[in-house]
Amino acid sequence: MWVNRSMKRSLSIALVAASLSIGACSPIVDKRGYVPEEDQLSKVAIGQDTKDQIYSKLGSPSTTATFENNTWYYISSRTERFGFFAPRIVDRQVVAVSFDENDLVANVANYGLEDGRVVNYVDRTTPTRGKELTFLEQMFGNIGRLPGPGGGGGN
Repeated sequence: MWVNRSMKRSLSIALVAASLSIGACSPIVDKRGYVPEEDQLSKVAIGQDTKDQIYSKLGSPSTTATFENNTWYYISSRTERFGFFAPRIVDRQVVAVSFDENDLVANVANYGLEDGRVVNYVDRTTPTRGKELTFLEQMFGNIGRLPGPGGGGGN
């Protein structure tokens, strides 16, 4: 079969375009945070381990409870992003270690993405005084208000 130079170039361009489009379809995966492994969690003794012992067994928590420091959270999440689109959370794991008033482990709970709740933030803004100018009003608003012959804006 006889193939001329323009057909070779067209074929190579098509192959490059196909390989770029296939590469664009693969997601960018990002994993953040730390959740202890199951074998580490099995070593936690409820009612016996203290905060110091949990720190040495599981490491530093991702965060602690906001109002009372009696719950430690270990959080891990995995997101995927395709091209220029916003990232999408595909997996989230949370291990909550609760302590009692004597700083002994009271409970260890595991939560997943399905256990989460969507929180709607208030989207209100405080209005400012004055007039809101359109783009054209901003562009042409100062025509005719040029400073006098003395320069400056003084009286």
